[in-house]
Amino acid sequence: MAGWQEALECQARTRAKAGLTRTLRHRAPDDSVVDLAGNDYLGLAVHPEVIAASVRALQAYGLGATGSRLVRGSTDAHADLETELAGWLGAERALVYSSGYLANLGAVRALAGPGTLLVSDRYNHASLIDGCRGSGAEVVVAPHADPAALAAILGAHPGRAKVFVTESVFSVDGDLAPLAELHAVTSAHDTLLLVDDAHAIGILGRHGSGGVAAAGLAGLADVVVTATLSKSLGGAGGVIAGPAALIRHLVDTGRTFIYDTAPPPAVVAGVHAALRITRAADDRRAVLADRGRLTARRLTAAGFTVPTPAAGVLSVPAPGPEAALSWAADCRDRGIAVGCFRPPSTPDGSSRLRLTLNAGISQQDFDRALDVIVECAP
Repeated sequence: MAGWQEALECQARTRAKAGLTRTLRHRAPDDSVVDLAGNDYLGLAVHPEVIAASVRALQAYGLGATGSRLVRGSTDAHADLETELAGWLGAERALVYSSGYLANLGAVRALAGPGTLLVSDRYNHASLIDGCRGSGAEVVVAPHADPAALAAILGAHPGRAKVFVTESVFSVDGDLAPLAELHAVTSAHDTLLLVDDAHAIGILGRHGSGGVAAAGLAGLADVVVTATLSKSLGGAGGVIAGPAALIRHLVDTGRTFIYDTAPPPAVVAGVHAALRITRAADDRRAVLADRGRLTARRLTAAGFTVPTPAAGVLSVPAPGPEAALSWAADCRDRGIAVGCFRPPSTPDGSSRLRLTLNAGISQQDFDRALDVIVECAP
């Protein structure tokens, strides 16, 4: 019976030789590291108003939601957040999930099934890929952010139900999908467009309403939006926003909604407070944009190929997985946290540091972080 454990140990040794071992690093409450690895783009996770709203809900409702949304898990806090999210994203309705991962699984599986042609951008996040794999649909992987290639794929399947799945701002390299052009293609071929807006909400669009809104696509009947509540909004959870008929379908049939415990009311209330701050946070968005331009200039001057980020994510190429690990560890030893992305997290098989900009840290700390990243480069 121990053979299965030996097989796992063998796989672990293989990963170690390839530089693909992963390690949990626990963060203390008083951690002083300058954070360019987390996704708290606007610095709202520790905002006093966000924390106060969460504490009030914690005192009112207790620690957890105590059940699924359809049993005892739905509260006024959930309903209020969903109403404001729908208005912010320009959708008829919104439905909150306990994670962005489950929201993506639920959205893909609701829109596609046996007989559907499901087209997925090559660089999509793992949650979208897993949703595609579990949908039962025929899946075609499309070249990255390529409207012409998408048109050719969709044009080869007339008369079929079709869905195209993409991110707005891609989670590894931070590049922006040409959403308006992609929608022109999907519209011409009677295809639904599903956009994961996780890395764009709070940053792009009027009042931070996201990449879909910035592209002029908010509220269209053939566009569905998903997002996490854990990045610009500083909390946890996910959302699907779209036509009322879709939300009704998800409530009635969506397994990742029906059978999952609801997100805690304290988290939901904190996210709601963060959303209200975000809508008026043009100053924080301006800081983020300035830091994106500064980072691209600084790293380009140091010899790296780093374009100005579309939102808050940018990647710096590393020679390989072990070099990326060593680079990130050296930065961490000097008080700077950076992301280290290696296969299979990278869609093209290469390794890099991923930097996530943060408007909530001081300019002095941010400048020091860039110096350390350059000085520690392999």
